[in-house]
Amino acid sequence: MPRLRTQPPLRINDPLREATVVALKRIIDPLVSLMLDAGVTVREFSQLVRERAVRVAAKRICKEGGNSNSRVAIVTGLPRSEVARILKSDDVSSTKRLGQHPARRVLAAWFENPRFLAANGDPGILPIFGKRRSFEQLVAMHGGGIPVRAMLDELTQIDAVERLADQRVRAKSRIPILTGLTSGTIAVIGERTRDLLETLTTNLRNTTKPLFEGTALVDEANHELISLIRREIAEQGANFITSANALFNRSRVKQVRSASKTLPKCRLGVTVYYFQDEIDNVVRPENQTARGRRKNLQRKRLATNRNRVEDPSHQAVLKDQL
Repeated sequence: MPRLRTQPPLRINDPLREATVVALKRIIDPLVSLMLDAGVTVREFSQLVRERAVRVAAKRICKEGGNSNSRVAIVTGLPRSEVARILKSDDVSSTKRLGQHPARRVLAAWFENPRFLAANGDPGILPIFGKRRSFEQLVAMHGGGIPVRAMLDELTQIDAVERLADQRVRAKSRIPILTGLTSGTIAVIGERTRDLLETLTTNLRNTTKPLFEGTALVDEANHELISLIRREIAEQGANFITSANALFNRSRVKQVRSASKTLPKCRLGVTVYYFQDEIDNVVRPENQTARGRRKNLQRKRLATNRNRVEDPSHQAVLKDQL
């Protein structure tokens, strides 16, 4: 019987799809690092991606005037039974957005609320405890229920607050840089990353009125100037965020009860961040890579003994010995 030739897989040249795959790899790498730090398995991440894909696709199809599990299955490539199961389950994280971090709220009120300002308009030096003008009252008003001691430890750790003598505190920075693997910092990662990606993808679809996005970048930075650059960017970034907050505060409109039902709420924001990574551009010789590779060890004693037995000269030596 003649052999049946198998057809090679069909390859479709799609530059946009290939570029998207490359972009997704760059996005996934830091997410995988976060997963490893937090103990999230690849299986859990895969299931999460499947669920989010179904819900995002269903939301898009619903906006287009359709509502079909079959269309969601076609778009996502998932079985229709799995699509139906996911859509029947509750989605507790689809529309919930984070508010401002409690540490940011406390520092913002310290810089803006006249009750906690000094005579020259700067944040006043506050006693830690007190019933009126104190850090305790500041945290009680804007800390979201966090204890005053916990808030003080957090702001001191990120170097946004300085503890003075006689149990007083002074604000050092309005912009808290949250560090450490905590539930709060991880939540901020999700919120900030989503905002950035939504801005970039919105500009892909809407070219007439793009949202502002700009990046200053140098590939070959002088290591001796990095500390100076970081310090200067931090100061300029803090000043820009301060002016942006003032602009946003002026844009707030007092809601009227009748108008609040008709006018949609709009969320505005801007984020400034600094990034730095090392570029591995050291060219290693090929023989150096080969020398550094570990070689598998094999037992050759049995094969050597077997060859000796089969060798006639060796057999003669054995007979003489016998």
